[in-house]
Amino acid sequence: MKQYRIAAIPGDGIGQEVIAAGIEVLDALAERDGSFEFAFDPFDWGSDYYKAHGVMMPADGLAQIKDHDAIFFGAVGAPDVPDHITLWGLRLAICQPFDQYANVRPTRILPGITSPLRHVTGPELDWVIVRENSEGEYAGVGGRVHQGHANEVATDVSMMTRSGVERIIRYAFDLARARPRKRLTVVTKSNAQRYAMVMWDEIAAEVAHDFPDVIWDKMLVDAMTMRMVGKPETLDTIVATNLHADILSDLAAALAGSLGIAPTANINPERRFPSMFEPIHGSAFDITGKGIANPVGTFWTACQMLEHLGEKPAADRLMRAVERVTADPALHTPDLGGKATTRQVTDAVIAAIRGDNG
Repeated sequence: MKQYRIAAIPGDGIGQEVIAAGIEVLDALAERDGSFEFAFDPFDWGSDYYKAHGVMMPADGLAQIKDHDAIFFGAVGAPDVPDHITLWGLRLAICQPFDQYANVRPTRILPGITSPLRHVTGPELDWVIVRENSEGEYAGVGGRVHQGHANEVATDVSMMTRSGVERIIRYAFDLARARPRKRLTVVTKSNAQRYAMVMWDEIAAEVAHDFPDVIWDKMLVDAMTMRMVGKPETLDTIVATNLHADILSDLAAALAGSLGIAPTANINPERRFPSMFEPIHGSAFDITGKGIANPVGTFWTACQMLEHLGEKPAADRLMRAVERVTADPALHTPDLGGKATTRQVTDAVIAAIRGDNG
C-alpha cells in the first residue's frame, strides 16, 4: 500500500479547525479507496509559536518538511501580530524557498450555491486562475528610511524576470490546453506599467506560438474585474502577476458564493520540492472557536493535493462527495447563508465518501 507523508501546518484561527476536518476526510477517503494511506506529521508553527519563540517557524523548519510528499496548510494571521510578520514568516517562508511558483486557484459555482451574479449558473462561471507566486510585487525588494520623520520614504519594488514570467505563462498555457475550452486570458497593466507589464505581454505572445490550439487574449486588470462580473462565460483559464491574481481570485471566490469554498495549490511543477495546499479564506478570527468555519474550501484543496499526488480517482470521489453536500442547503454554513456547523458538513462529506459507488 502506498503511503503519503503529509506535513500538516494548521497555523492560525480557523486554520486549525478546517485542517483537522480535512485530515478526517482524507483518512476516510484513503480507507474507502484501500490502495493508499496518509501519515500526517503535525507542525505547530504560526502566531502562537511566534509569541513563544519570536519566529513563525524554527530555523530548520524547511529541512523538517522538505522530504514530505505535500504540505497541508491552514491559514496564517492573527489580530495581535502584524500581517507582514505572519505572511513573510511562514507562508512565504515556505513558498519561496520551495519555488512553489504556480499558485493555482480553481473557481466554479458548486451545486446548491447561488452566485451573487444574477442568472449566472455553474457552466457560465468555471475558471482556473494561475497566479505567479514567487516574484513580482511579493519579491520582498524595498525598504524604509528616515522612519518617523516628515521626509520618510518607503519602497516596494516589483521584480519581474524573463525566466519567471515565461515559466508561469507556459504553465498557464499548458493548463488551458488540458481544459475543454482551451482558452487563456493574460492579465497585466501594461498601459501604465510600461516596462515589466509590457514584457509580460511580449512573453505571452512568444509562448503562444507553441500553443496554436489554445485561444488566448489579454486584458488590463481593471477591465478584467468588469469582465469577470459582466461576462463570466467568456473566461476560462486566467494568468496574472502575484498581486493582480491575488486580488482577482478573491473576487472570483466571492462571485462563486464564498471565500469559504475557495481552494489553492502552491505548486512546484518540477517536483524538486513539496507543493503546498491551502484554502484561501485566511484565519478568520471573528469566527474562530465557534464551530461554523466552512471546511469545503479545505476539502476542495485536498482534491488538488490528491491530483498532484497522482490519486485522480480519489480526488474525483472527494469532489463528488463535496458536491452532494453543497447541493443540500441544510448543510450550508453561515458564510453561505445557512446554519450548519463545521462538524455537520465534515460528517456529511465522510458519509458521502463511504456511500460513493463511483
